[in-house]
Amino acid sequence: MSVRRLVLDVDKTVNEPDLIHLALVIEAVSGVKAVNIAVTEIDIETVGTNVTVEGDDIDVDELTRAITHTGAVVHSIDEVVAGAYMLENKPRSR
Repeated sequence: MSVRRLVLDVDKTVNEPDLIHLALVIEAVSGVKAVNIAVTEIDIETVGTNVTVEGDDIDVDELTRAITHTGAVVHSIDEVVAGAYMLENKPRSR
């Protein structure tokens, strides 16, 4: 299975790693072509982020190890796109 996009819920401490360092570490993972990190919440000790990663064949295990190695924590994988091409999520109408 070729993973093309992941959206992760990642928490980090306020001070370490800084967002630039985290982005550079993620970008160095096999298969990663682009990364977007958006801060979603901040409290006294932690920063919550949504991390979107796109590429051709992302090594998911290497990605989670790389993030963890910086001191950040992957709480969940919130979106996965896999296969021969990028498929956008289309919300169901009710």
